[in-house]
Amino acid sequence: MNTVSFPYDVVLTGGTVIDPATGLNGRYDVAITGGKIAAVVPDLSQVQAREKIDVSGKLVTAGMIDTHAHVYEHVTGKFGLNPDMVGVRSGVTTLIDQGGPSCMTIGGFRNYLVDTADSRLLCFISCYLVGGLEGHLYPDLYGPHGVNVDHTVRVAKENLDIVRGIKAHAEIGGQSRWGLEVIKTGREIARQTGLPLEEGPVPDADELIRELVPFMEPGDVLAHPFTRHPGGFVSKEGEVHPIVFEAIARGVRVDVGHGSHFSFEVAKRVLDAGVRPFTLGADLHGYNVKAPSAGGKDTREENPFFGIAPFSLTIAMSELLALGMTMEEIIATVTSNPAAMVRMEDEIGALKVGRDADISVMEVLNGRFKLSDNSGVEVVTDRLIRPVFCLRDGVRHDSDSPLIPDAIAA
Repeated sequence: MNTVSFPYDVVLTGGTVIDPATGLNGRYDVAITGGKIAAVVPDLSQVQAREKIDVSGKLVTAGMIDTHAHVYEHVTGKFGLNPDMVGVRSGVTTLIDQGGPSCMTIGGFRNYLVDTADSRLLCFISCYLVGGLEGHLYPDLYGPHGVNVDHTVRVAKENLDIVRGIKAHAEIGGQSRWGLEVIKTGREIARQTGLPLEEGPVPDADELIRELVPFMEPGDVLAHPFTRHPGGFVSKEGEVHPIVFEAIARGVRVDVGHGSHFSFEVAKRVLDAGVRPFTLGADLHGYNVKAPSAGGKDTREENPFFGIAPFSLTIAMSELLALGMTMEEIIATVTSNPAAMVRMEDEIGALKVGRDADISVMEVLNGRFKLSDNSGVEVVTDRLIRPVFCLRDGVRHDSDSPLIPDAIAA
């Protein structure tokens, strides 16, 4: 029997490649063979392949990386979403779960999610023994009594293929009871493991951000800079805390951690002050999006992280575009910069020959579209980024997730 041999399995033709890691920006074709990137060149129109996909007019990037996911489904209650709904079915190839798994529950995360999901799953392991149960709906489970440094360090080191950082939570009401003790303990876990620490907003920010930021180290991550809640980068006087600039200057990184936190007003103020996010995490979870399999009584409004404004990673990208960041800056926040954050620049975040064929394809719609935040602010934009499909290890996944919001005409 005759078999036809093709030099490539798949070729994406005619797309606009933006790849900050390599500096490519323009019309390129991308070829895939055996689940690996085989070529990124201006024209492969005359080359044969098992499948050619015309992506003319589309944006082609390295597989997008969501640095702030909550996908420890079922174990974290309503908080944890299905990983592939957030991941490959939303055009995102890699998810970094923030604080869902712990030293007690990492085994379940690996065996039931990492090993079964089509999306690549990594995590910042929680410094708490119980991890992110129901998004910290039960504060009695959290506090200095719920941390075991030695155990967390040991388990993190045993799972470094998926544990790429440490999550220290500023849980609701925690600072009034325990101050910064848990966060300081998280920094110690990070020091002993050699991993970055991520910290979110802290209540009573004007006092505590001055205490929190100084002991953060280069590579550590401050999340939720654009939050509408107390605890962000903007002081009561309406100015960005000077200590934030000091932290960024010495290598502390900023992750948007969009979620229900995001405020257009705060984001504009922070961006106008010259602060640029290093990474863009969507922070989708079951209390700020309506998961189709939630079932039962809807108690989401009772959660402090509740939100109703429709969003996704690409909506968050569109918002930053509307706020004046360049497309190249935004693409970096979901590709090369996240790869650097988790110290995997040699594996993900770039369209380089020999890498796993993790590729995202998006369209940029032109028109008049409405964007909104959970403060009730509405913004009209003329460009809207939407996922079309992605390749994960060379396998196509169409962007059919029910979590992708519809475009809203203005």
